[in-house]
Amino acid sequence: MPGQFKMVFLPPQDDQTRGWAEGLSAAVARVEVVVAETDAEAARQIRDADAVLGAIPQALLPEATRLRWLQVPQIAPPPGYSYPELVAHPCVATNFRGVFNDHIAAHIMAFVLALSRGLQYYLPRQLRGEYRPEPLNTGTVYLPESSALIVGLGGIGTETARRLSDFGVGVIGVDTRTVSPPRSVTSLHPPADLDRLLPDADFVIVTVPDTPETVGMFDAALFARMRPSAFFVNVGRGPTTRLEDLDDALRRGVIAGAALDVFEQEPLPADHPLWGAPNLLLTPHTSGYGPHLDERRVALIATNARRFAAGRPLVNVVDKAR
Repeated sequence: MPGQFKMVFLPPQDDQTRGWAEGLSAAVARVEVVVAETDAEAARQIRDADAVLGAIPQALLPEATRLRWLQVPQIAPPPGYSYPELVAHPCVATNFRGVFNDHIAAHIMAFVLALSRGLQYYLPRQLRGEYRPEPLNTGTVYLPESSALIVGLGGIGTETARRLSDFGVGVIGVDTRTVSPPRSVTSLHPPADLDRLLPDADFVIVTVPDTPETVGMFDAALFARMRPSAFFVNVGRGPTTRLEDLDDALRRGVIAGAALDVFEQEPLPADHPLWGAPNLLLTPHTSGYGPHLDERRVALIATNARRFAAGRPLVNVVDKAR
């Protein structure tokens, strides 16, 4: 059949990935989906695979002589996913970005609203049974007169900007790939401008992925550039932020507070000093939680499968080198 191709789902498998395979088979007739349950089966099946979902072991890549499309099973793959031979391979890599833009943007807004209304003070007092308000007209941020600097203006950052603008927040964006500011963003800048922009933001919101350029990006030097009244929010990737530096900045009042959903080490160890830092809100990497995620993933794979079969450009292409 014209356009017929084979796609192999590499191990390890679970009910979720098997569900993706079933959904793809039902949605696209021109793809033969093979779920490899073992490494040995994967080694056999990859030899005539046109497409793969999963992480390809370095030793297995030379066997993938027909490979033209690699579906990354996450939005941002773990360290070591892209090794030099895979970067040099001509296969096109795609990911799942976009499937939970709305969920993560809502999580960011929950952080912003909580910080702007002083919940970082009151939640700990609630646990202690302590009824003590902050002094009148303190401990809050008036959002229509505030500004947010979003570092990483992809799908999540853009959706967050739209929601922030609904509350009257002025939004400035920093991004490496976006070339023109979305409607909700006042101005767009390259990462080289970050030092200059930080002192003017009430909220610094980080959504960038974990890349060689972003590891340790937010450290003591950048926290020192922020306003003492500013808040730091990270929902991107944990390695972008030095937690020891953030802990020190919170304890010394270098910044007013922070909210994190991702951490340099996950789970965050129970004895990590950050647990005791003041004016801090933490969630355990749950910002993407919400309904319909698997449906969206299957729909995205199916869209690319149809494009692949028809010889059309794929969507959600990623730079393997980054």
